[in-house]
Amino acid sequence: MGKRSRQRQKNQATGRDDRDSGWGVGYADIVKENKLFEHYYTELGLVPGGEFEQFMDAMREPLPATIRITGYKSHAKEILNCLKEKYFKDIQEVEIDGQKIEAPQPLCWYPDEQAWHTNMSRKIIRKSPLLEKFHQFLVSETESGNISRQEAVSMIPPLLLKIQSHHKILDMCAAPGSKTAQLIEMLHSDMDVPFPEGFVIANDVDNKRCYLLVHQAKRLNSPCIMVVNHDASCIPTLQIESGGKKGVLFYDRILCDVPCSGDGTLRKNIDVWKKWTTSNSLHLHGLQLRIAVRGVEQLAVGGRMVYSTCSLNPIEDEAVIAALLEKSEGALELADGSEDLPGLKWMPGVSAWKLMTKEGQWFADFSEVPVHRHAQIRPTMFPPTDPAKLADMHLERCMRILPHHQNTGGFFVAVLVKKAPMPWNRRYPKLRKDVSSGSAAQTEGSPAASAPTDAPRLPESAVEEEEEEEEEEGPGGEVEEEAPKGASSAQESTAKKDGVCGPPASKKMKLMGYKEDPFVFLTEEDPVFNTIQSFYNMAPDFPKLNVLTRTHDGKKRHLYMVSKELRNVLINNSERMKVINTGVKVWSRNSDGEEFGCAFRLAQEGIYTLQPYIRSRIIRVSVEDIKVLLTQENPYLSKLEEDAHAQAKKLVMGSIVLKYIPNPNNPQEPQCPIQLCGWRGKTSIRAFVPRNERFHYLRLLGVEVFRDKQGAGKGGEKEKKDGVKDGVKDEAGKVAVEEGAAEIKAELDLENGAENGSSEPKK
Repeated sequence: MGKRSRQRQKNQATGRDDRDSGWGVGYADIVKENKLFEHYYTELGLVPGGEFEQFMDAMREPLPATIRITGYKSHAKEILNCLKEKYFKDIQEVEIDGQKIEAPQPLCWYPDEQAWHTNMSRKIIRKSPLLEKFHQFLVSETESGNISRQEAVSMIPPLLLKIQSHHKILDMCAAPGSKTAQLIEMLHSDMDVPFPEGFVIANDVDNKRCYLLVHQAKRLNSPCIMVVNHDASCIPTLQIESGGKKGVLFYDRILCDVPCSGDGTLRKNIDVWKKWTTSNSLHLHGLQLRIAVRGVEQLAVGGRMVYSTCSLNPIEDEAVIAALLEKSEGALELADGSEDLPGLKWMPGVSAWKLMTKEGQWFADFSEVPVHRHAQIRPTMFPPTDPAKLADMHLERCMRILPHHQNTGGFFVAVLVKKAPMPWNRRYPKLRKDVSSGSAAQTEGSPAASAPTDAPRLPESAVEEEEEEEEEEGPGGEVEEEAPKGASSAQESTAKKDGVCGPPASKKMKLMGYKEDPFVFLTEEDPVFNTIQSFYNMAPDFPKLNVLTRTHDGKKRHLYMVSKELRNVLINNSERMKVINTGVKVWSRNSDGEEFGCAFRLAQEGIYTLQPYIRSRIIRVSVEDIKVLLTQENPYLSKLEEDAHAQAKKLVMGSIVLKYIPNPNNPQEPQCPIQLCGWRGKTSIRAFVPRNERFHYLRLLGVEVFRDKQGAGKGGEKEKKDGVKDGVKDEAGKVAVEEGAAEIKAELDLENGAENGSSEPKK
């Protein structure tokens, strides 16, 4: 080790000692001040007169926590009722340090009271056992996918998309996935339809963040979601088969939530205070415009695209929208969303703005920009100079949310409707050809790179910017179809004459990250279906072709299902795109199950998708039956009520569905259907349900579930090995479930439990 490294380690050790000597020693409080930020936004005049101090005060306050109840599940109303009756009412009575706690309040503009916000801090939560239980409830329900923690303004774009169950949706920059989850929920608004006609393709350029996206989507157990890993600015155009012919996939809805400087997130991302500079928006504008252009290229005529940022800067907001509208030549128009979210306070978009460098120099028009700054400052960053053209754009229809109006973060959103094909796609669309043995793709192309001389072209400065940044960032690999004779040569000569570089040389698509297992669809004749068909008595309309596995060779460990439309996308584009994850698990191999008639047991993740096609192995259970099944590991069949006991006795050993159907004449019981996976043993029965889902269903049944902190230490560690501890009912009818303090993740399945000669099915 070198002398310099040893000295660095010594200094670091000294720093740790200083910090540990007392609370806060060695940590300078982050000063929530940035004079350049204040000067910039004062000059722009985006905040109404007399409100700037309120605006800055709100920016310095912590952001309230916001939760959203998963809207597509049929028991969303039950969760809302549970929140209102069991937690919010009691919280109103809590006093801490002599002050009453303000109960969570619904977001007035979110439909059906499905979103709530609260100012309770972690410090306050620790001071009250009731608030601690409320916090545990939120954590547990979040893990099981019934509640999502999401910033309030982040919920706006999906609502403005006006999604219906048949829509094909693209989320271009999806990670970490809170908006994607919202899109999936809207697609599944009708729980009686296991396979909606629509689907969501969620994309992100960062391979690692794609797995965060998968985690978010997995909580919702949808067969209609696919996660892919591409640069959004050149995401490949996909093909689908329709009527025996292949055609281009155009999306009905596109969410374009682009990377941004994030100055609207100052309330939660405190680092932005010291890092913010006007250079951030100048560097990002080009990328944002390219992503938006790629989005509208893939949008179907008549479709809607929502462009959004968590920045308040017009360079990232109105400037991108204005450039997009100008290039579209009337193919796009801004939609008026003022009536879509009644109760939401927002400021109209602006049609005049200036640009400031980090040195404090202002420019109102591109003609004022010195030549040596043209590489950084582009014409598209300024408002259009033609007053008539500017008026026709209706930039006032853009929506800017300011933090002090409704105690939120800062946000910008605009809704674009496509009226006609983009001008550069009307004449000579491009097709991606095979650029390597392992990848091929089709794309409509970008206006800058391929338009013939008689087709509309981007301004030369935008062409330069796009080409420069493509060389640095993007997976390109675009190979054009043969254009009309003379077009390419004319383009080349024009480019050279004007001093503009031609299109970059074709290159391989960069597919970074882990190598994913293949997605292999089964055939209808696959032998795996023989025992499944007979054991579960599958309905004749069960879509066998939608079942896939993740291996070509060897035994199939898990079987997954996707919707018919996603299967179409996967089969026709396997070489065009990098798929990270798709499908919901419906069966898992159980080596001991073969002796009972079927080698595959049902998986809880896909039970709501699969159950409509299962015609046997179903036991109808009551509320009391579910309580027994979820609080005891291996209850004897005799512990079930008479009706369920009689049904269970008729079934042979193996995987089963435990189904609860609500009774509308008894409003005291849950008014939503419940379906659980289980296992029928020789003399006992058990439910195979992940821990947090157990807690969730018990709460729906009126049983309070809480963590006993005394379970920490050795006992807690033992429970992590043994799975969920048997529920212990006390006199108040509560179920105490001890958990180790270190345990933070829900177990995906129970790991233990031999029962009467049959071990618990293996995954």
